Amino acid sequence: MEAFLGTGLLGSGFVRAKLRKGKEVHVWNRTEEKAKALEAAGAKAFTKPEDAAKGAVRIHLALSDDKAVDEILERASSGFAPNTILIDHTTTSAQGAEKRTQTWKERGFSYVHAPVFMGPQNALESTGYMMVSGDEKTVKLLEPELSQMTGKLVYLGPKADRAAGIKLLGNLFLISLATGIADTLALAKALGIPASEVSSLFDWFNPGAMAPARLKRILKAEFDEPSWELKMARKDTRLMLEEALRGDMSLIAIPSIAREMDRWIEKGMGNKDWTIIAKDAVT
Repeated sequence: MEAFLGTGLLGSGFVRAKLRKGKEVHVWNRTEEKAKALEAAGAKAFTKPEDAAKGAVRIHLALSDDKAVDEILERASSGFAPNTILIDHTTTSAQGAEKRTQTWKERGFSYVHAPVFMGPQNALESTGYMMVSGDEKTVKLLEPELSQMTGKLVYLGPKADRAAGIKLLGNLFLISLATGIADTLALAKALGIPASEVSSLFDWFNPGAMAPARLKRILKAEFDEPSWELKMARKDTRLMLEEALRGDMSLIAIPSIAREMDRWIEKGMGNKDWTIIAKDAVT
C-alpha cells in the first residue's frame, strides 16, 4: 500500500494513475474535500496524515513548499512503518531537500527528492519528466515504481540536493520563456500587430533551435567576436521600450535587461557580443 500526502492538481493526477494500475492508495490533503473526491476512484481518504501513512511502504508528497513538507512529514511520522520510504515530488529549496535527507536518515528513514516537470494531465497519463537524486542504492530500488509514474525518469547523481536545484533551473527557464512571450505579445499589441501574426512568426522563425549553440558559446566565454554587438542589442531594446510606451503598453523583462546592458556598456564592453551580460555567471 502507498500513501499520497497532498492531492492538489498534481497529486490527484498521480493518485488516479496509481489507482488505474490497481494500486491501493491512502490519501490526505489539507483541504479534506480534495482527498475525499478521490474515494470515488478507489482511494481511501483520511483526515490526518499520520492515519493515511499507517501501513504504507511508500509515502509520496506533493505539497506547496519546504515548510509544508517539514510540517506534514513530522505530523505523519507517528504512522511510519520501519521500512517506509519517503518520496517527495514537491518543488523545494535545494538546502531543504539536503537537510531533510539527512534528518530522516538519522531518524531511520530514507527520504528521496523526486521533483517533476509535469502538469496534472501528465501525472494522470504518466508522461513528462521526473528527476531524482540521492543514494544510488535507494534510487535503484525505487526506479521500477517511479518509472511507472512518468514518461522519463532522470537520475541526477548522489547529491541529495541536485534534483531540487535542477528543478529550479528548469522552472526559471520556463518563467523566463513565458515572460518573453508576454513581452513579445505586449510589443505586438503596441505596434498594432495581431497575435495571430506573432504566432505565424514562430512557424518559420525558431529561436529555440539556437539555444544549444548559444549556451555553448556563453559557457566558453566567447564574447570577443560578436554576432550581435552589445551596443546594437541595447539600441534595439531602446526601440522596443519606445514603441511599447508609444502604444501605452509596459514590458516586464526588457527594462531589467536594458539596465544590465547599460551596466556592461559603462564598463566599456559595448563592442563585445551582447551575451557578455552573462559573463559573471560563467567566469
